[in-house]
Amino acid sequence: MTVCGILIAGLWPFHSPRNEVHWLENENGLQFDHYGTILSTAILERASSDGPSISIEFWMAPASTWNSGTLIAFYSPLARRQFSLHQRYTDLVLQRDIGDQHPQLSLVEMRVHNIFRKKQALITVTSDGRETAVYIDGQLITRSLWFGLSADDLTGRLIVGTSALQGDSWPGRLRGLALYGSELSAAQVAQHYEEWTQKGKPVAPDNERVRALYLFDEHAGRIVHDHTRSGNDLYIPEHFLVLNHILLEPPWKEINTQHNYLKNVLINIAGFVPLGFLVCAYFASIQRIRYAAAATVIVGFTVSFTIEILQAYLPTRFSGMTDIITNTLGTCVGVVLYSAVALPLAGRLYSRRSVAYPHMSPSQGGR
Repeated sequence: MTVCGILIAGLWPFHSPRNEVHWLENENGLQFDHYGTILSTAILERASSDGPSISIEFWMAPASTWNSGTLIAFYSPLARRQFSLHQRYTDLVLQRDIGDQHPQLSLVEMRVHNIFRKKQALITVTSDGRETAVYIDGQLITRSLWFGLSADDLTGRLIVGTSALQGDSWPGRLRGLALYGSELSAAQVAQHYEEWTQKGKPVAPDNERVRALYLFDEHAGRIVHDHTRSGNDLYIPEHFLVLNHILLEPPWKEINTQHNYLKNVLINIAGFVPLGFLVCAYFASIQRIRYAAAATVIVGFTVSFTIEILQAYLPTRFSGMTDIITNTLGTCVGVVLYSAVALPLAGRLYSRRSVAYPHMSPSQGGR
């Protein structure tokens, strides 16, 4: 029963839930709920005329200040690279993961504080290939001299509302999205903000090189049309999905300083303590296995490993090696507790029986 309970907790729900993306009723836009995502119907490719400069405009309204999720991601499976924007509670995080090309520098982040305290905001990210600027509602917030973006970062599959590699849903409203093959100046960013908020779309001249423009004005159906007519439409899947779910993410990529990470570590340890205690008791007292403690740890590791493998096929769950480590540690804690509590107790009971029945043999006393 303990193993069944752990399997249910680790694998529930056992299927991919319905995609929770809905059209807004009286305005342009999409509502993303707890499990929601949309994806590009085609792979975004870099044009031969593209230079190093790029810009992104993301007009949104977060569901809550204290949410965490991926707003938008560009994922290229062949190059194993991903660029993404995230809400991390009140902060905006820009993240570049260049996969296995440079293992020591595979993940680079740029954090912008106190963005999601606004009820609605137009996020503009623009870069000349070397440095990157972030604007909110047409106003420059910060500039990074080391976090450079290029046209390669806006290639691959476009995913909105979650990560390409794991379920990281972002709840909120998306009002507009635009991609450019040029760096926008401060004046252009301010002008676009006025046009988005007053006209519902930017009036971009040819020199701004609009690569994709999504106004979310369809109000029905499963297709979001690219108004540049480039064929880079977005579609709304019937069920929530993760494009390329990670299998057993290594611990050094999972670790972070957020409160939820430590909370999950403690839950994973505590959740396997009963398994370690009860299985060790069964092996030692009933089956009388010689190395009951070692066998119990192997059982805990096997159960956790099985769960993590299966979680790679469930878009709402995470598959990582950290859980295997913490679950196995929890099993060890359960074994130690059994050794510290149950064995001395059994010894005292046996001693009392020996005093009460001095002529009873050890085999008789155990009946």
